[in-house]
Amino acid sequence: MQRTPIEQQITFLYTKDLAATADFYERLLGLALWRDQGDCRIYQVAGNGLLGFCLRLDAPKCPQGIILCLVTDDVDGWYETLKAQGVIFEKPPGLNPTYQIYHTFLRDPNGYLIEIQRFE
Repeated sequence: MQRTPIEQQITFLYTKDLAATADFYERLLGLALWRDQGDCRIYQVAGNGLLGFCLRLDAPKCPQGIILCLVTDDVDGWYETLKAQGVIFEKPPGLNPTYQIYHTFLRDPNGYLIEIQRFE
């Protein structure tokens, strides 16, 4: 039996403040809004990879165990651009020899950890 291929991937996360989340992902990161469902907003990250945020008043304040990893060749460029816009980073860009990546860490308005990385 041949399976129909999966065409897209969406990761949904909760937010208590959809407006602040939308501002961060749309204005600061420049992600395109793929679909607005009212209390959920879905963004195109790359190709058919999508990221959705849904308003939930019971969302955890500082989610644990989740890392949103954005891969780019220009880690330093993203670091400088976001830093100039007031984004506070948890770790400046640097090499991680264990995984052979160059990366930096920051948090979004919901407390989700974001890693911007390049594979070496």
